Amino acid sequence: MFSGMSNHSIDAKGRIVLPAKFREELGDTFCLVQGFDNQCIQAMSTELYESICAKILELPANLSRALQYTFNGSAQNVTPNAQGRVLIPQTLRQYAAIEEEALVIGMNNRIEIWNKQKFDEFMGTQQSNIAQALSMLKL
Repeated sequence: MFSGMSNHSIDAKGRIVLPAKFREELGDTFCLVQGFDNQCIQAMSTELYESICAKILELPANLSRALQYTFNGSAQNVTPNAQGRVLIPQTLRQYAAIEEEALVIGMNNRIEIWNKQKFDEFMGTQQSNIAQALSMLKL
């Protein structure tokens, strides 16, 4: 299970060093894809990626196709190099507006990679959702 949040730099070639504990859980090769409903990059194991692809194919054709264009169309298999660096493709960096710095967040079964300013803006809109979720959990 992925958890935690940390800042990471992006080198001139568009590479990031993900935390070692995250790389171990992701495996030797894993997938980078666009965020589901926000402007970030998701990193997930190939098993999770394949599981989501199978669920997408079960949707009605028009909905399945729409998700395939964004989810499958943006997917890239990546393998960390000997120094643990992962190349984030330019198209994904542009989509997430990530340039020199990134925020890496563990999200249970996947990782999200954000532009910090975009993440702060997004979280600024989530207070009512957080309150509602906590109320439902009865914590």
